[in-house]
Amino acid sequence: MATQRTFSQEDKEYEALYAGRASFDGVAPGEVLIPWDIGEPQQAVVDLARAGGFSGKVLDAGCGLGENAILLAGRGCEVTGMDGSPSAIEQAARRAEAHGVQVRFLTSDATELDGVGSDFDTVLDSGLYHCLNGEQRSAYAAALHRVCRPGATLHLFCFAESMPSGTPIVAEALISEADLRANLGRHWEIQDITEAVFATTFTRELLARLGESGAPDTGARPGPDAIRVDERGRVLTPMSHVRARRR
Repeated sequence: MATQRTFSQEDKEYEALYAGRASFDGVAPGEVLIPWDIGEPQQAVVDLARAGGFSGKVLDAGCGLGENAILLAGRGCEVTGMDGSPSAIEQAARRAEAHGVQVRFLTSDATELDGVGSDFDTVLDSGLYHCLNGEQRSAYAAALHRVCRPGATLHLFCFAESMPSGTPIVAEALISEADLRANLGRHWEIQDITEAVFATTFTRELLARLGESGAPDTGARPGPDAIRVDERGRVLTPMSHVRARRR
């Protein structure tokens, strides 16, 4: 039986989601829904790559099904993609092969990053940080510091506090500037925090079904009318883009 999924720190069985053993209430039986897997790299990452934001050895931390890693490998970067889900890594490797690019994919704990290598020049975190709790975030920042060379660049995208209600994203997964500075600041010099958006596989209709199925109360946020969609009807989530330099 499918179990209801929310984006809370107490509900992180992403392996079950990637392996098809869990889903969201309100999703049709047999329908696979991984909200962040849009089948292509996020446009914010594409734009950042075009602007020269990635160079040298790149670590895609929490790479999921690998679309961003595949993009960067196709642009000539030496990319390592890591994730805590073996099923995600297996599927990511198949996608990279289909695209004809070389990416080193592996499974590792984000708070330790054992076995991922060292001397990375650039790190991409495309939605991993907000999946961790406070203690894990601090350990993750330290682990990233350990595997990167001095002066390395971190591009971290996480759920912004401006997230509207009406989604299954609970308040504890929304990241404040104070949280970022507290957990990253010891090892990383934050250079700027800007606004970005990510596309999802959610639609307004699917969010309505999720709500009818008992999506959790998301607290005092902008109302559902603030939810934006792109030209393909995909719900857009507000993100914070942190650019930081390894101390």
